[in-house]
Amino acid sequence: MPAEAGAGARRTLAEQALADAKPAVFWLDEPGPDPRDPLRGDEKADLAVVGGGYTGLWTALRAKERYPELDVVVLEASTCGHAASGRNGGFCDASLTHGHGNGLARWPEELDALERLGMANLEAIGATITQYGIDCHWERTGELTVATAPHHLDELAEEVAVRQAVGEKVELLGQAAVRAEVDSPTYLGALAAPSRTALVEPAHLVRGLRRVCLDLGVRIYENTPVTGLRSGSLLTATGEVRADRIALASNAFPSLLRRLRPFTVPVYDLVLMTEPLSAEQLASIGWRHRQGIGDASNLFHYYRLTRDNRILWGGYEPLYSFGSKIHESLEQRDPIHTMLAQHFFTTFPQLEGLRFTHRWGGVIDTSTRFCAFFGTAYSGRVAYALGYTGLGVAATRFGADVMLDLLYDEDSERRRLRMVRERPLPFPPEPLRYAGIRLTKWSMARADAHAGHRNLWLRTLDRLGLGFDF
Repeated sequence: MPAEAGAGARRTLAEQALADAKPAVFWLDEPGPDPRDPLRGDEKADLAVVGGGYTGLWTALRAKERYPELDVVVLEASTCGHAASGRNGGFCDASLTHGHGNGLARWPEELDALERLGMANLEAIGATITQYGIDCHWERTGELTVATAPHHLDELAEEVAVRQAVGEKVELLGQAAVRAEVDSPTYLGALAAPSRTALVEPAHLVRGLRRVCLDLGVRIYENTPVTGLRSGSLLTATGEVRADRIALASNAFPSLLRRLRPFTVPVYDLVLMTEPLSAEQLASIGWRHRQGIGDASNLFHYYRLTRDNRILWGGYEPLYSFGSKIHESLEQRDPIHTMLAQHFFTTFPQLEGLRFTHRWGGVIDTSTRFCAFFGTAYSGRVAYALGYTGLGVAATRFGADVMLDLLYDEDSERRRLRMVRERPLPFPPEPLRYAGIRLTKWSMARADAHAGHRNLWLRTLDRLGLGFDF
């Protein structure tokens, strides 16, 4: 079959599979709890938290666990978990540094501590879910990073050697071994990390954290956008909250501290969800151990099984809009969703005929160092954590504890980390920002297509410790 005809057939297959896909977030496409009333009037609190996603709710929950006497208020512009916390892939990874390689390159002298703290943080999340009875299908499945091009094998072998040398339980799988785990003709090998990743249902986790916060006495006001920050005060259209301490947890959305805005950019990530696989379909690909999976490309896919054996399939094409635009219209992109569907059937051709039931997108924040950063303002009475770069499901709990350490002047190991004390370099202003991100994405795609060779632009970013990721 000519290449053009083959491409046309794959596109037709993808379009047919997407024909009935609902433009909605699968995780949120069920009745949630009744929204909390908006703030009406003026109130006081010991601690006020801006944002009702993972970072904000973990901050409120941990504040009540660490300092039970505190009066805590959460202000959420929409409903808790409406943004990234309710619509992500549900990969709960132990890394606080967006992977071992990034941590090794930036903070080699404290990487052992960062890895230990990251694993302890992951364990604590699991313990919290058990303690409070949060039904979010927490699964300690581990993760496979699959090689889909020959140069990935050398890269993964090098990473395995480095991580094994510091005692990590990772393994390099050959083609036969990885296809015995999950059968795709595109797989050439894989890095298997069996203990560092859990899978979770994102919206159920955030709704569970919300419920626990309410049970512990936290006051949550939803549909209450914060319009201004003054010393010891948060302003909204319907009232004001005066607080001794304030934690900012708005992440991808413009910070109330204007000086922080150049340090992150909002990036849209698009996702598909299939219908449940039949027993025969699931048997055709194996996946008995239900690992989360990502491929080793610069522009990568991530995918996992759900509780009812659907496949979530996302990633590959991070989307940045000029001027750091955030708008719900950016959550649906026909060409990108169709491309994702084509890639899905290239990976799993044995699933031809499977349909997609949901298609969506969501905005995340990325920083030039690829992981969260922290700090304070207003003489230490305001703290912030942002810039998680797509790996924040677990790291948000760590970020919450860092903010509490800073706000309440706790001398913790976390607070002393250079990783916590340093900030990333900012992104340039427009139009340089847009041009630089476009050039970086083009260069990453080119490296994927040319055996991993990084051009002069990427090598320059590497030397400067800068980058763009999702």
